Amino acid sequence: MSPFFKINNLTANFKSSKQIQLVLALRSAAIIVQFFLILFVNIGLNYQLPWTPLFSVIALELVFTFASVLFYRNKQQISQSALLVQICADILFLSTLLFFSGGATNAFVSLLLIPIAIAAVTLSPSLLALVAILAIASYSVLLWFLPMSMMHGNMEGHFIGMGINFLFSALVVAIVVGKMARSINQRELAIAAYRENLLKQDQVTSLGVASAQVTHQLATPIATVQLLADELKEDFPDNDIITDMQSQLKRCTDSLDSFRTMVFAIKEQTSSACNVSHLLEDILENLRVNYPDINVDLIKTHQEDITITADAALLPAILNLINNAIRATKMNHSNKITLTSTVHAGSWLFIIRDYGLGFTLEKLKQLGTKPVSSEQGLGMAVFLSHASLERLGGKLVLTNHQEGGALVTLSLPI
Repeated sequence: MSPFFKINNLTANFKSSKQIQLVLALRSAAIIVQFFLILFVNIGLNYQLPWTPLFSVIALELVFTFASVLFYRNKQQISQSALLVQICADILFLSTLLFFSGGATNAFVSLLLIPIAIAAVTLSPSLLALVAILAIASYSVLLWFLPMSMMHGNMEGHFIGMGINFLFSALVVAIVVGKMARSINQRELAIAAYRENLLKQDQVTSLGVASAQVTHQLATPIATVQLLADELKEDFPDNDIITDMQSQLKRCTDSLDSFRTMVFAIKEQTSSACNVSHLLEDILENLRVNYPDINVDLIKTHQEDITITADAALLPAILNLINNAIRATKMNHSNKITLTSTVHAGSWLFIIRDYGLGFTLEKLKQLGTKPVSSEQGLGMAVFLSHASLERLGGKLVLTNHQEGGALVTLSLPI
């Protein structure tokens, strides 16, 4: 799972917890208002509302709210189903109170729109539709059970108009408020993703500056050691150790030159078409030179030539991942890795499998999202490779193979 989706899930859980707390707080306030309003209507206005059913509903509402507060007090992850239950309970409680206090003629019958508005902000469209249907059904039942004595004159048409008005209002609230809430939520998620990407780019930039400084500092001592090695070679032309030392110094010099070329290309943001077959040949050639003791099994499932968009950082990014796989394989006393080149859904997939111990769950959560300290140096290489692939529109997925070892899958659009 990508870090973006992890952050989204955590944000959604936090919002659901706050939302259900707000719903319970609003109901608690509503219970107090309902209690004093019934007292005012019966005593102050001298209306004869039924005390027993009304206070029984309020008592049941109070018990349900108290139980809900206790149940959700320490819960960090709350599903939308729980919010749906709370909102539907509010509709049922309010409808029952209205039923015993005038039904559809009650001046507060329009309060049935409030649960729809809350659902539009907190629930998915399908659950919002359920809440709207329940509210409309409750209003319809209140209209249906009005006494026939009230249907004199033009009152029947008036109540029919009230029902149509409530239906129209409920649909407007559900559609308009729901769409606005989803738009705001999508904007918040986009802003969160943008901030996360900026943070990652800042980290990559910092690493790039540090790498450039270190590279600049290494150039002089490597050149000095190269001169010393050449002088030793003249004095001891048949010494194999000096020959190996010159070979390793040549690798260091080539790496520095490649780094300078790559930095310039990234700075200029230059990219070009890259033939996958040629890229695979470069990878195998690098492995033959640097890891002659490793058995590389290349599986190529496509016959046609494939072209992808690449820059100077692509090959080093892939080699970093392969180097990690080789380290993991060697730590498990093996000398084999498997590389797979395939095509799927318009993308080129390159799968690297090692025969090591695989990733731990903790490593899978962290690798690729930030630099991670590791004995094998996995975190830094994966982080940089992930950033390079993202810049090219690619993806990097880390998993464990079911038969042991780790799988690193990178994909790039064809």
